[in-house]
Amino acid sequence: MDRAAICIPRILKHEGGYVNHPSDPGGPTNKGITLATFRRYISRNGTVADLKALTTDQAVRVYKAQYWDAVRADELPAGLDYAVADYAVNSGPGRAVKALQRVLGVAVDGKIGPVTLSAARAVSVAGAINALCDERMAFLRRLKTWPTFGKGWTRRVADVRADALRDAVAPQRPAEPPLVLQPSTPAPTSPPAGKKQGSGAAAGGIAALVLAGGAALAAKWAEFTGWIASWWPF
Repeated sequence: MDRAAICIPRILKHEGGYVNHPSDPGGPTNKGITLATFRRYISRNGTVADLKALTTDQAVRVYKAQYWDAVRADELPAGLDYAVADYAVNSGPGRAVKALQRVLGVAVDGKIGPVTLSAARAVSVAGAINALCDERMAFLRRLKTWPTFGKGWTRRVADVRADALRDAVAPQRPAEPPLVLQPSTPAPTSPPAGKKQGSGAAAGGIAALVLAGGAALAAKWAEFTGWIASWWPF
């Protein structure tokens, strides 16, 4: 299952379009991608105008490389992968991984390795999602920009938590094209009992006529030979 194809569109929906809020230290962003990130992944000399023209396909490519792959989301349990990746987009991959490691009770070094992955697969996924989202909210409340962006962040984390918990129970799948069924050839049906069809019926009718005609001819021949015998002495 391609979980990135499910989760990245959700993240893009949260990020929205082009903004350049004076209180946002990231400066101009489009679909959640800053100009610096755009220059790193899309165009080295990209301008604000180029950033405004960012396509969804380009944005998906950036999110996959910069965030999803950075936290090794494909190797995390369904639901937890989305919660960590969205945290990474909002606050950086390093901080998201450290938060996950604190939740899992492993060494906090900001790098996803075998120990972190093993711990993530051994715990209650729902419990880890809730703990990670709680830790994320506690971090956001400490930011000086909380009064400006707090309501939006709260709504976003609540949506991420709900979707992640649903995924943990029953991971969603990308929409698939409808199955096209080919028209089937009707199976041949047997004729009703006692009824013939096609050339068989015609052949049966001819045979019956031949037999009837032969019997009549034989009767006429017998009558003729009897009449001859009465007139011709042997």
